[in-house]
Amino acid sequence: MLEVEADTTVISNRNNGPDSSLIEINGEDSGLLIGRHGTTLRSLQFIVNAIISRSEGDRILIDVEEYRQRRNRILENLATRVASRVANSGRPITLEPMPANERRIIHLTLANHGKVSTSSTGINQERKVVITPTSNQRSSGNQR
Repeated sequence: MLEVEADTTVISNRNNGPDSSLIEINGEDSGLLIGRHGTTLRSLQFIVNAIISRSEGDRILIDVEEYRQRRNRILENLATRVASRVANSGRPITLEPMPANERRIIHLTLANHGKVSTSSTGINQERKVVITPTSNQRSSGNQR
């Protein structure tokens, strides 16, 4: 049994849709609810949404100690750094497998980059983002 003492706050979260709420969890042991690479947090959110969807249909987001915000910033920085490497080298780079919500952050961060494009490849748990130089970038990279 997992015993965690934590405080929860429920916030109406209009940024993620009109029927969406955010449960923020904070406390000394709340890191246990995040788990390795956020797996426990994703599972907890899945279970809560499975229960809620049967009765109300609302979507619930769960965040522990602002983990999601920190993870989003890390992914945005990763996307920017890798895009620079791809633009400079002219060679595509494939990132490690990640869940759909994290792949989405990479795609959105680089959507208007201009020198690179993104796509997803693989199936199920092995889906990865591929960052590729745009066609005009590839040809200019090869001329060096």
